Order: sequence, then structure tokens, then C-alpha cells
Amino acid sequence: MPLELIKEVSGVPEVQRLNKLQKLDFRALQPGCDYSKKYIQGILSLISPLTHRGNGTAILKIALQEKENSNSEVKTIYVLFFGKLAKDCVQVFYQGDTIALTGFVVLSASSSTNRDSKHSLFLKAFEDFKSTVYVFLKSVRNFKTESMSLVPATHYTYTPLNQLKGGTIVNVYGVVKFFKPPYLSKGTDYCSVVTIVDETNVKLTCLLFSGNYEALPIIYKNGDIVRFHRLKIQVYKKETQGITSSGFASLTFEGTLGAPVIPRTSNKYFNFTSEDHKRVEALRVWASNHISPSSTLLKLCDVQPMQYFDLTCQLLGKAEVDGASFLLKVWDGTRTPFPSWRVLIQDLVLEGDLSHIQRLQNLTVDILVYDNHVQVARFLKVGSFLRIYSLHTKLQSVNSESQSTLLGLEFHLHGGTSYGRGIRVLPESNSDVDQLKKVLESVDLTANQQLDRICLPEYEDSFPTFSSSGSVSLYEVERCQQLSATILTDHQYLEKTPLCAILKQKAPQQYRIRAKLRSYKPRTLFQSLKLHCPKCHSLQDVPHDRDLDIILQDGATRTPDTKLQNTSLYDSEIWTTKDQGERKVAIHFVKNNGVLPLSNNCLILIEGGTLTEICNLSNKFHSVIPVRSGIEGLELLDLSAPFLIQRKIQHYGCKQCSSLRPMQNLNSLVDKTSWIPSSVAEVLGIVPLQYVFVMTFTLDDGTGVLEAFLMDSDKFFQIPASEILISDDLQRSMDMIMDMFCPSGIKIDQNLGEHKKFF
Repeated sequence: MPLELIKEVSGVPEVQRLNKLQKLDFRALQPGCDYSKKYIQGILSLISPLTHRGNGTAILKIALQEKENSNSEVKTIYVLFFGKLAKDCVQVFYQGDTIALTGFVVLSASSSTNRDSKHSLFLKAFEDFKSTVYVFLKSVRNFKTESMSLVPATHYTYTPLNQLKGGTIVNVYGVVKFFKPPYLSKGTDYCSVVTIVDETNVKLTCLLFSGNYEALPIIYKNGDIVRFHRLKIQVYKKETQGITSSGFASLTFEGTLGAPVIPRTSNKYFNFTSEDHKRVEALRVWASNHISPSSTLLKLCDVQPMQYFDLTCQLLGKAEVDGASFLLKVWDGTRTPFPSWRVLIQDLVLEGDLSHIQRLQNLTVDILVYDNHVQVARFLKVGSFLRIYSLHTKLQSVNSESQSTLLGLEFHLHGGTSYGRGIRVLPESNSDVDQLKKVLESVDLTANQQLDRICLPEYEDSFPTFSSSGSVSLYEVERCQQLSATILTDHQYLEKTPLCAILKQKAPQQYRIRAKLRSYKPRTLFQSLKLHCPKCHSLQDVPHDRDLDIILQDGATRTPDTKLQNTSLYDSEIWTTKDQGERKVAIHFVKNNGVLPLSNNCLILIEGGTLTEICNLSNKFHSVIPVRSGIEGLELLDLSAPFLIQRKIQHYGCKQCSSLRPMQNLNSLVDKTSWIPSSVAEVLGIVPLQYVFVMTFTLDDGTGVLEAFLMDSDKFFQIPASEILISDDLQRSMDMIMDMFCPSGIKIDQNLGEHKKFF
């Protein structure tokens, strides 16, 4: 690690990290030598303020004095730290500390930098050079775990929540009243919402953001205690709230009386003194007398239908059901008051010990998680201990002629983050996990299996199930077959057919169905846009601007051939860039019957242009064709680039089906008033690609589930495929349409019947 803190007791370091390295005197330092396996040691005598270069790189300057060789000519050396290492060191360095340094670079000796010494040296240290700094700490503190990192004690002042003022940056302690586990925000950062309270009975809601998931407070339940450093206070809509500021840091502690005071944090370096320990204990006592224990944390044996609760459990198995839902098989050692609803897994790839799951089948429950929680569920490790927040139960009923009414308890974690909904992995050191382990180890599997044989035979082979290729329940059948307000515009002569009948037939056939749109792919709608060749029927992604810029830059490295300029087809001009290595850019203005047209009717051919330059020109001229100098004349770039650009629309050609012809063939079109893409493609031997929407719909009518593949080459709900990438309004319209069809917060488990369509 670039920065190591070593605790020192009675002058002896507890960790002998430097024994394998050779210690050097200051006078032995020479420029140009390798110091990766050698180190110097001295007393920190001077710390300069942190400064920054013009490019933003942080720089820290310190002075070290050699303690052992007081008679040495070289008494002081100066060390320059750069970048992140400089920022880390400035937080832990204190004058008088003993510092060791390895992996440094020795600069030339200087006699002018330090007036007090004629023989001072400068050293450079930075992470890229694998420099390592060791700081010896003489103070001994009462830490409860070896995992804590040590830093010299710094005095912090903590502000009571009733004294907060907008525009200030404060340090606070509080008890968690509400929180949302970290989730991905609409941008690139993770977000967490935490509401805390202290002895003043004032609540503060904090909106915390970080690009690192683990950097946000590690909170497991209401009642946990948090410490926030450098929290910015602002007033929004007359409400005081806290937000993260530069240098924000947090510690979290279990709020249970008597539990070890162990901070939870991802930070390697932090302060924690005896005063902090007393503060945590005082908040625990206050919370136990003034804040009611959370009533949302329940065991499976205590849950009831139509209830939202938090569950502590162990993950036994998992499987992906579809793109918008995921199966988790969990247990907590207790039995539910109703038989648990089961997900059929014969069509799913279940990860987990099947024999172990079979032994625990009547103690496990199946949980379906949706939307944003699917990504979290994919990365959960089987065997881990989980806290699932705002889990929803509902009672499922099925009526049939041969069976009495059957009841089953369903478990759903709906999409979104409302009410703190989410999943968090608990460490094995957590006290709730320790209690859960004791319960799981004490379960009598033999007694449970005997009880199952006595009580549950009537449910076998008849209990409602959900399969990735089957139905949800008879209740869903009823909901899916309700009348809707959809207006049919075609195929009225076809009778409505249930999906279960379609799945048994061979293709190709024509059907009309009434079904609910359960999910669709891709969820990111711009990814549904593809380029389709009408001749070979190939599909390809629309090139990203980043990839397109690379292709154009490759063409820009070629120097335009002066012999190919100013022909009967076009007039040419050449520009030389000033700040890009004097790159040559040639623009050829295509003439109309020997005369240059106005810019809004003019086609230009450009050599050596970048993507930005071509886009700027496409806004001023009617059409742009990127070209390069060939042996016999101008020629098109690789068809990975557009063969024609008109305003913001880029027209592409098929590499396999096209047979390129000379640019001089444009002569046959110069008398036209406009440049039609299909005409340009034809004279240049190009088979143009079509912009199409390609999507997969998962349709459910209660009798079965069908994957429908959609490819629309013209318009998708009156939205042209070729224009959606250049119009924010069209993108918003498409998002609204898909959200009406398949709302992100509404899935197959919710009692909504209006989202059914005819196909």
C-alpha cells in the first residue's frame, strides 16, 4: 500500500514491515539509484500546505531530519509527494512523526533551496513509482478490532441536530430512523437516503452520493448509529437537509445495547477515540428509551398476507426468470403460516445445492425480485446472509371444481426504492447473523419432514405455481382476459387465441391475442435501434460516435492528393489546422452544371475531417460525404462510416452487398435540386441499410408466456426509426409509450388489468 500506519509500543513497531529492506543514511543517497528495496527514516520537521499544479495534480512538501547521524553533513532532506499519495499523507502527517520512505527518486542536490543547509536533497514520491510511506504512531488507543486503521488523534467538534444552519459544513452523530440502501441514481453515482435523529429530537434527512457503492454509509437496520464528517447543510423547500461535500466520510455502529462498538466503513484511515466510544454508547442508551424498536423486521413464521416487512435470511439458491424478475430461494429456520407459493424451476438454471434445497423445501420461500433489484440479485453469492427490505406478501387463491379453495403466500420485492426497498448482504460478524446462525443450526429437519407428511399431502400437485413458460394463477387469467379499450386496426377477422394453444402449434401461423406486456428488451430503448440490410437481411448495431470518430481520425491521417483537386465535378479548398499538428483538411464543393450552388443545396466531399468538423459542416451544407484520396480518384471511406450525412441523419451501406463505384458517378445527379440518399447510394453502388426497431416482448395472458420478436423498419407507434437518435422529443415519446405499456413499477404480480394489448 502507498501509505502504511504502524503502531509503536515502547519504541518498537508492532509490525516489522521494514525488516526485509535495507536502511540508508541520508548521506548515502545519490541520484539515479534504485531505491525500491531500500528505505530512509527521519523525523518530520516541516509540513508545507498542500498545493496544486495547473493540471490539478496535488503536491505536498515535507522536511525530514535524520535522528541517528546528527554529525552528518546532510541533516535534512526534502520530500515532494504527488497526486493521491500527497492527499493521503497530508491527512495523517504531524510534526514530530517518525517517517520511513521507500521506492522514491532522488533529485539533484540543491544548495539554494534550503538556507540552513548547504547539502540538502530533494526526493520525489508518487504511487505510479510504487513509493511507500510508513508512519510510526506512538500513541496506543482502545481499538476493538485489528481491522481498524490507525491515524493520529484529531479533535472534531460535533453539532447537535437542532443547531444546524444552512450553508455550513458540519460533523454530526445520529440514530438512523429511516434509510434506503445505496442504489444507482439517474446519473453515474450511487445514492442513499438516510434520516437520523439525536437527543434533541430533531430529524435530519441526508441525501448522500458517491461513485463508489461501498463509500456510502453501511447501514443494516433502523436504530444503527452513524457518524458523518464534512456533511454540508442546505435548506430546500424550507426543510433542512444534509448532502455530501468534498471529503465526506461516515462510520456506522450497531445500535444494540451491549453490542461491540465496531465501526463499519470502507475508509482505510479514520479517527476513533475514547470520546467517540462514549458518544456511541450514550446514543444507544438514549435510543433504547426514546425510539421504539423497528416493527418491520420479522421472521417468516410471523408474516401475514398483505404485509410489508424486512427479512433476515440465508440465500440457498437463485435463478433468472426473465429480464425483469429474478428468483431467490431463502430460509430463516422458521415456517410460514401458509404454504409458500412456488416457482417451477424445470425451465430455469438454478444456482445452488439442489439436494440441500430439497431437504429444506418446506422451510424455504421463493421470492421474486423485480426491475432494479435484478442486477443486485445476479451478483449475490449462494450461502450469503441477506437483509431484504420492504418485502411484500400477499395471499394467492385458486378455485377449481375438483379442489377446495387453496391458499398460498407469495413473496415479492417490487421495483424502485420507495420505503427503503432493496437488498443488502450482511457480514458474518453482524449480531443478527450470529443469532440467525444459531437458529439455523438448531432446526430439526427430521421433525419438520414428519410434520410435512401429516399436514401437507392435500396440497401436492395442486398448489399454484409460476413457471417461466407457464401461467401465474387463475386470478391472473381472470385479470388478463378483462376487456380493454384497445382499438383494432387490422386482422379483425382473426379470432382471439390463448397463448397456451399457440405454444402447441408449429410456425408459421397467424394469430390474434389479448395479453399483458410483462417485460421487454432492451430496457434501454436506444439500444433497440439497429441497421438492417434489405438484401442479405443482416442486422448490426448503429456505430457509436466514439467508434465513428476513430474511423474518421484514421482517414484524417492521410494527406489529400493535390492531383485530385479542382475537377469538372467539384472545386476544392484546403485548410491547415493550427493546433493539431498542421493537419490538412480538403473540402470539395460539388458543382451543378459547372456552377457552385448555395450552401443549403450544396453537396461537399471532405477529406481528413474529424467527426466534430463533419457534424459542423453538415449543419451548413445540404449533404456531406466523407472521402479519401485513392489511386485513380476520390473514394469513399470504409463503409463502417456513413456514405452520406444530411444534417444529423447518418446513412450507412452494407459492406457485404455493396460494390463501390467511382465518385465521378455523382455527375449523373448534379442537375438535381436535392441529394436523395437512395439516388446517391445507387450511383455509388451502395446497398443502403435501413434504421429499424428490434425488440423482444414477453407477453402473458395468464394461460402461457410468449416471447414476441418485433422488427419494424418504418415507424414504431408513429416514431421514425431513422430520426429517434437525433430528437430528444421522440425519445421522450417512446419512453412514455413503453412506460404506459409496461410501467417500471408494475409487474405481473400486481392487480392491474388495464395494461393488455391486442397483437
